[in-house]
Amino acid sequence: MNWSAKIIALFALGNSYQDIRTHIADMYDIELSNGIINAVTDKLLPELAAWRERDVEAIYPIVWLDAIHYNIKENGRYVSKAIYTILALNIEGNKELLGLYLSDQEGAHHWLSVLTDLYNRGVKDILIACVGGLKGFPEAIESIYPTTEIQHCVIHQIRNSLKYIASNWKPNRVRNTRW
Repeated sequence: MNWSAKIIALFALGNSYQDIRTHIADMYDIELSNGIINAVTDKLLPELAAWRERDVEAIYPIVWLDAIHYNIKENGRYVSKAIYTILALNIEGNKELLGLYLSDQEGAHHWLSVLTDLYNRGVKDILIACVGGLKGFPEAIESIYPTTEIQHCVIHQIRNSLKYIASNWKPNRVRNTRW
């Protein structure tokens, strides 16, 4: 593997430019600047754009829609960003990542634009959409996919239920008794 392919592999694994520079220097005894690493990783952009705009199937039995929140460094300080994730089960029973979208925060309005993009890419029907408890999210889905059944994620249901339990609550312990 040449060093430019190694840069792409390290970048795809989420390594920082500093980590990539250190690794390449250790392996190949080459000092790289951020500009060189940036030029190499920019070669991925056309492939990423093609993946993001690819055609998808018309019908998906189950689609999971959720946002994952990350703290990222932007302009020298850490800020929270939401990555909207769309994972689907296709008709053959295989999982498919349909899309990843970046936003400053999670909201039903942005989900509406994500769902519109999904529709424009070819998804015409979703049988079951698994979502969290975000206010307005079911309405956003219904406006694009009116016949879709909404299933609230069990993990989100449990997390939302815990806010109604006192913080000092402890479950009763079952004693080991003999009958």
